[in-house]
Amino acid sequence: MRVALFVTCVNDTLYPRTGRAVVALLGRLGVEADFPAAQTCCGQPQFNTGYRHETEPLVRRYADVFRDYDYVVTPSGSCAAMVRDNYPRIGERAAAEGRGDALAEAAAVAVPRTYELTEFLVDVLKVTDVGAYYPHTVTYHPTCHGLRVLGLGDRPRRLLDNVKGLELRELPGSDECCGFGGTFAVKNAAVSAAMGADKARSITATGAEVVCAVDNSCLMHIGGTLTRLGSPVRPVHIAEILASTEEDAR
Repeated sequence: MRVALFVTCVNDTLYPRTGRAVVALLGRLGVEADFPAAQTCCGQPQFNTGYRHETEPLVRRYADVFRDYDYVVTPSGSCAAMVRDNYPRIGERAAAEGRGDALAEAAAVAVPRTYELTEFLVDVLKVTDVGAYYPHTVTYHPTCHGLRVLGLGDRPRRLLDNVKGLELRELPGSDECCGFGGTFAVKNAAVSAAMGADKARSITATGAEVVCAVDNSCLMHIGGTLTRLGSPVRPVHIAEILASTEEDAR
């Protein structure tokens, strides 16, 4: 199979360790992931802010860049949701406006091959034990796009349950939003900060050393709030946990 890594803007700019972790993890499972250098933003910031037409070139670019791959794997629930949920809407709207079917065709190329990392591991590779070792107490925050749009369900938890040395602790109110919401955090800063503080207090109350999620954007918001509240809990992307081995811990 031909597999490509869609690393996303946030990871490429701020969290490159997550992208490297995905490549290392897939390689350990016998999957060599390519990294097409022409990839760029999926268009989520523009689309969520109301700039639909400005998003359209990014839809076409995504389809062109990843057209020759069987699977596109991304360590981001929100970016995977953008492709799978919003690209078809963009295509349908353009066609309804009489601007042809090119965007709908681009969406048809992109949607079926795009997978969030834990989906790819569980649904495509059919594995829940990836040979990871992570001797820490961890709590899991299911991000909104992963939970509500992609329907990841228990996939991340099943993977975490099979990590040697890891103790998974339940997060009270786990289905509540952390308050980031992309541009929502900018436009509604006070509400976003209050939601983040609620989430951070719940995370701290678990007594876990680490909070993990499938989105570094949410972890960035949560991590900043935890720091401001003086919490010792560290945010770590689930890919980095799953990529960890006993050799790394030595």
